[in-house]
Amino acid sequence: MRPAIALTICALSALLVAARGSEKPPAAAVAAVGVAAAGDLLRSGGHRYLDVRTEKEFRNGHVADSLNVPYHFFTSQGKEKNPKFIEQVAAHVDKQDSIVVGCKSGVRSELACFDLMAAGFENVKNIEGGYDAWVENGFAVKKPQTQDEL
Repeated sequence: MRPAIALTICALSALLVAARGSEKPPAAAVAAVGVAAAGDLLRSGGHRYLDVRTEKEFRNGHVADSLNVPYHFFTSQGKEKNPKFIEQVAAHVDKQDSIVVGCKSGVRSELACFDLMAAGFENVKNIEGGYDAWVENGFAVKKPQTQDEL
């Protein structure tokens, strides 16, 4: 083999090894639970429900005793991620606490779970189907009072 070719192969091999070493490991999968399992976890008292929907969505109905920290805000420019999401969650929940995360359908809450896990939260679970599935399955929700109820 010619010295120039051998040198080129060695150099490329070294670059590949260096590049592989700098790759980040794939993100851990988010644990998902159905609404029945989520209800059991919440009733057991060992888990906290984190609702990542907007404040308006939350006011229109939510799981009792849940914590609301929006993951996204809907603005005139479109959807924007809450830049203080992790900080706001950490103000109410310890990284070792068990958290069941929900949104409207399960998409935002899954993204929130990835961010929480990357920030060191150790026990987060995404509710499959979100709040919509919770309601469709007949689980209790807290709704705003109507004028007739006041």
